[in-house]
Amino acid sequence: MLQERVEYLKNELNKHNYNYYVLDNPTISDYEYDMLFSELKEIENNNPELRTPDSPTQRVGSISTGFEEYRHQYRLYSLDNSYNAEDLRKWYERAQKEYGKTDLELVCELKIDGLAIALNYQNGVFTTGVTRGNGIIGENITQNLKTVKAIPLKLFEDVNIDVRGEIYMPISSFNKLNEESLKNNEKIFANPRNAAAGSLRQLDSTITAKRDLSMFTYTVILPDGNNTIKTHWDSLQYIKKLGFKTNPNIRLVKDIDGAIQFCKDWETKRFELDYATDGVVIKINDFAVQNELGFTARAPKWATAFKFPPEEISTTLESIEIGVGKTGAITPVANLTPVLLAGSTVARASLHNFDEIERLDVRIGDKVFIKKAAEIIPKVVKVVDDEQHYLRQKYIPPKECPICHSELEYREGEVVAYCSNENCPAVSKAKLEYWVSKEAMDIDYIGPSVIEQLYNLNMVKTPADFYKLSQQDFMQLDLVKEKSAYNMFNSIQNSKNRPLSKFITALSIRHVGKETADILVNELGTLENIISADVETLSKIEGIGEKIALSIYEFFKSQKNIDLLNDLKNNGVIPSEVSQKQSDELSGMTFVLTGTLHSMTRDDAGAKIKERGGKTSSSVSKKTSFVIAGDNPGSKLDKATTLGVKILSEDEFLTMINN
Repeated sequence: MLQERVEYLKNELNKHNYNYYVLDNPTISDYEYDMLFSELKEIENNNPELRTPDSPTQRVGSISTGFEEYRHQYRLYSLDNSYNAEDLRKWYERAQKEYGKTDLELVCELKIDGLAIALNYQNGVFTTGVTRGNGIIGENITQNLKTVKAIPLKLFEDVNIDVRGEIYMPISSFNKLNEESLKNNEKIFANPRNAAAGSLRQLDSTITAKRDLSMFTYTVILPDGNNTIKTHWDSLQYIKKLGFKTNPNIRLVKDIDGAIQFCKDWETKRFELDYATDGVVIKINDFAVQNELGFTARAPKWATAFKFPPEEISTTLESIEIGVGKTGAITPVANLTPVLLAGSTVARASLHNFDEIERLDVRIGDKVFIKKAAEIIPKVVKVVDDEQHYLRQKYIPPKECPICHSELEYREGEVVAYCSNENCPAVSKAKLEYWVSKEAMDIDYIGPSVIEQLYNLNMVKTPADFYKLSQQDFMQLDLVKEKSAYNMFNSIQNSKNRPLSKFITALSIRHVGKETADILVNELGTLENIISADVETLSKIEGIGEKIALSIYEFFKSQKNIDLLNDLKNNGVIPSEVSQKQSDELSGMTFVLTGTLHSMTRDDAGAKIKERGGKTSSSVSKKTSFVIAGDNPGSKLDKATTLGVKILSEDEFLTMINN
């Protein structure tokens, strides 16, 4: 009798979860639901043997010590991207030509900006939930996924299936979460996708349970022997019937023209949705065609992802702030009325230089359009032309540095203004901040506020001064306790033997960033060789050029910099000069990395290239051997296509270096 009551309660609660979280159509009040839930929980507490994995009470969460790696039974592939109608037509024509058929039906679905997951069900019961990972191996986050109420714990049919879905956080829930976090002085998430990712990776799944996550299911791996479902469209209806939430904004079209129209329809309408979407996924509908076309090393040939153009939005320019960089370069920055742009709140945007301000005719108080360059850095792109604009005062560039009040200077051939005082406090502090940064000497625990205090107390004026500090010195700083002082001191000591390329980067030589430093070290090998190289030797190195060569030469001939190098050496800073090269497999090849890689960072990929004798570059040219394109590759991919440079996917690159 008790067993029957438990089954009844489970079925009722699962049904009401489905009505509420999938159909958005609750049929009972919250109070009635709570009464049913409390009754089931009490019975299970008194009779633990009646508690099963598909019980609604199992969504409450628990604490884990970590996430185990899990090998996917069916690989999760990436999607190739299309950025315009021409790209879509080329993709469609390739599929037509390869399959030998002109009338290929397509299914169009909004591309949800969330996290891909794989779910497994046995006899209709949810057993395992795994992150995408690198598509082959992910992390088992089953317990956390059980707290997501849009994921059914028990299906309406007792089938063995795998499904793919996208976990997301509604925009309204994201805004509410950040509001609460602000009140509690807790971490603020940049966008809904980051909030969803952070919520899913909590070791305490009770925290995940408190976050309002949802999921759209978009793919099913059909059970063996199921020959009744022959199209992707029918598979979506099938998984909906099983109890999964599918996106309602899908369309079956007869050809590529219909797909292009779907993309146009949603380019602006997407902003009305309560979830973030950054494009449209287009799939050939017929499973027989899909099977015939198959896959490349990284993506299905029968699908593509159309990416919406970078988002532009208008806001008010409240003021213009002047920044001073490590080279003394003066950069105007627009302070804006905060606005949500491409998934994150933007309150500042680059104006590049004073010539750009004049070209745009930007005036304080103007309504301006901003967009994210390469979908990362916000920049002002134009002014809204209205009558009020012409009544506002034109912006007059400053003639002196805002920090030290030295006269600004313009160098031949450059539009950027510079502070003429090489001892400007802003320049000195910017150099110190860059020295400790991750791409330079990678010193943890030393942030801008610590550097500000050290500088103002005359404890650190040059990078060499970091290495003269004791643990007790840090104890003199505000809010720094013994443990923090110990961590700061140790982190500085541990940086003394960083690789030579990082050391060269950290010196803040004009025109020399991480890529150029790598080139110098690969070509010249030792610090002594770099210091003693003349302009002619340096300018002959591919990727350096005369302008950069002169800057490097002048830096190492400056007495001030010679004194700095000696001071660093005397305080034990001896960069390691061990060559990264382990073989010559990629000798003579130059690679450019663009976009987001899944199985490694771009720095990791660059290290693998250099280990095999290859080179990396930050720009694409005719001399580039390969461009490695991850997700959201940006303009470098376009330039590579124009120049006919061979493009490698992440998987193709891995195959190259592993072979």
